Amino acid sequence: MNIVLMGLPGAGKGTQAERIKETYHIPHISTGDMFREAVKNETALGQEAKKYMDRGDLVPDEITVGIVRERLSQDDCTQGFLLDGFPRTVAQAENLDETLADLSRELDIVLYIHVSRDELMKRLTGRRICQDCGATYHVTFHPPENEGVCDKCGGPLYQRSDDREETVGNRLDVNMKQTQPLLDYYASKKRLVKINGEQSIDQVFADIDANLRRESP
Repeated sequence: MNIVLMGLPGAGKGTQAERIKETYHIPHISTGDMFREAVKNETALGQEAKKYMDRGDLVPDEITVGIVRERLSQDDCTQGFLLDGFPRTVAQAENLDETLADLSRELDIVLYIHVSRDELMKRLTGRRICQDCGATYHVTFHPPENEGVCDKCGGPLYQRSDDREETVGNRLDVNMKQTQPLLDYYASKKRLVKINGEQSIDQVFADIDANLRRESP
């Protein structure tokens, strides 16, 4: 199975990626991992990417696509792969299609874990961290026994600045705007499957698994 996994921050993509990897025995390939591996192995493209990463700049598409091609050409991808974090744009999606065609392969399915903006806001703004020991809580899903107080050490809990409503809302809006054209592209190719991400973790995976088995040769 050749899979692309998509979802906004807070949708639970990482959790589901691990389950897919374990169940289908295919490599989970994230953009960050690919870049780090290419840089560590000192490939020509990895060295080029490092120049941009060291400056804090975005790595250009042609280098990113080249690194993706290198990774998908490795032996562990012959039985399939799970791409996470790539593609991010329609141009990258088109390049991925061309790359796979060159490798005599094609994308089987694009899974999009859909969660409403309101639910994502609740998930992402509810995190609280202990100022003293760093323990993590969530006001809804994992609250402390006493509000604002760490169960482990009694230290005060605080909300990180990037977990505040305005920051989270802006981040989600930017992500949603960037993601929509990609969803439209894959929908037009009849590859997109939307998964309800507001169910339990087990039910989300059950839906993913059912769709993958339907697509499996």
